[in-house]
Amino acid sequence: MNIVQGPLKAGQPLAEALIQDFKQVSGLYEYNPADPNSWSERLDWLDRSERLRLDRKELESQLRAYNMKHNPHEAVAGHLDLLEQPGTAVIVGGQQSGLFTGPLLVIYKAVTIIKAAKEASTKLNRPVVPVFWIAGEDHDWDEVNHTYVLSQDLQVTRIRIAQGHDQRLPVSWTELDDEAWEQAAAELEGLLPQTEFKSGLLELYREAAANSSTLSDCFAKLMGNWFGKHGLILLDSADQGLRRMEVSVFEAMISRNDELEEAYHQAADEMLQLGFSLQADARENGANLFYIHEGERLLLFKQDGKFCDRKGKVVMTREELLAELTLHPERFSNNVLTRPLMQDSLLPVLGAVLGTGEIAYWGLTRQAFRRLDLQMPILLPRESFTVLEGTLQKYMDKYDLSWSDVSDRDTFQAKREAWLAGQDALNLGERFTEIKAAFTGMYDPLIEQLGGIQNGLVKLGNANRDKIIDQMDYLHGKAKDALEKGNEAGLRHFDRIELSLFPLDKPQERVYNIFYYMNRYGEDWIDGLTEIPYDVTGKHRIIYL
Repeated sequence: MNIVQGPLKAGQPLAEALIQDFKQVSGLYEYNPADPNSWSERLDWLDRSERLRLDRKELESQLRAYNMKHNPHEAVAGHLDLLEQPGTAVIVGGQQSGLFTGPLLVIYKAVTIIKAAKEASTKLNRPVVPVFWIAGEDHDWDEVNHTYVLSQDLQVTRIRIAQGHDQRLPVSWTELDDEAWEQAAAELEGLLPQTEFKSGLLELYREAAANSSTLSDCFAKLMGNWFGKHGLILLDSADQGLRRMEVSVFEAMISRNDELEEAYHQAADEMLQLGFSLQADARENGANLFYIHEGERLLLFKQDGKFCDRKGKVVMTREELLAELTLHPERFSNNVLTRPLMQDSLLPVLGAVLGTGEIAYWGLTRQAFRRLDLQMPILLPRESFTVLEGTLQKYMDKYDLSWSDVSDRDTFQAKREAWLAGQDALNLGERFTEIKAAFTGMYDPLIEQLGGIQNGLVKLGNANRDKIIDQMDYLHGKAKDALEKGNEAGLRHFDRIELSLFPLDKPQERVYNIFYYMNRYGEDWIDGLTEIPYDVTGKHRIIYL
């Protein structure tokens, strides 16, 4: 495994500024992650603010029960022992619980959390443990019910797991039957090529699925299998035990909701004034909380002094909502703007590992943290990788393609066309252009002369000329098709490069699933990721295998 820097556009100017030009965005973020002083300052704040967070012992008890069920590793138990002790901090990051764990970026986020915690613990001489926050309270089933692998015939193929109902429940509440689990397994089995690792991987998934009722359960078991030995603590945001602990925080969010809304709007204005676009919607009169009503997770708003959803299915006064919270805390959950506040109320967060889009919308939350007497943690960019297999490197060398050529779609397509043109011994493009020019050069004067006989002949002549040119273009297209067919092997090499590294016009890490790579390189490949030196900047790197 060889690791090199490979520039890749982040697509999020705010995330770039956080690392490259912190002064520009210092009004939106609390700490500069690249400044070593930020780490000791944040740790000092955590020590002074211990009383502001929920009880450590109760938290540890809830997390231990969850991890014993899904992630029962000795290293995890040891980190939970540490978490119970005042002074221990955490590095946390999270993601939705996708099928087969979802795209590669989920794996990279877990790896980043583990490495950042280890790095911080060493530098600060203080226990810092890694925590993965499973966003099980999210309800968008279409975001988590599928994943992609590259089939043997070079198709970016989607595997989807079926849902037995159409209710908008949290993913951690959505139960799946045996048929759904097996259907997904069978699709994966049919798509993966036969290797020495295939049967073990499928057995791992089937065993996890057999002991899971929801996608979140299966996700936790798979993540625990790969990362439990590194001490990664798992947390499901929809866990009922945690929800009961969080009642006091929800009370504050409801009671001080107007203050929070004002804070989000102020941050949005500042972000726009700095020239950045908003990555989350700080909606007017938005409560930024969800309520589950009759099997549907509804986003709440404020209207005429009451909390309600857009369709009026739920209408409650503040007092009624607080009373409902006391009776049924499991019906409440956060949205993207209040989840960071809940996370910081629950955990002693030293740093939060985020993707570039998450960093952008967290920029709306700094003042909201302060309204609840909290403080935004250090934001750490998730490490970003592209896996470049040996066969792909050979193809790139053969066609003289650099990483910059491949990572820019226009350049790559130009290189592809240039290579194909180089195989054209007849210079088809040039010759057809010359022939059309010669034809029109002779035919156009004739059409003009025919107009002297009868005006209608000009229109007929122009139409006739265009038809002949269309036939020439048709023949040229057929000739190009034949040329491509004659060079099919080379074009398939180009296709494989593109589909392997930038499927669906997206970076590989945002599309393909880890099972595809473990099927080729085994589970030890994940352990290799944890040994790559930690980079706090999160700059994109290429893994040559």
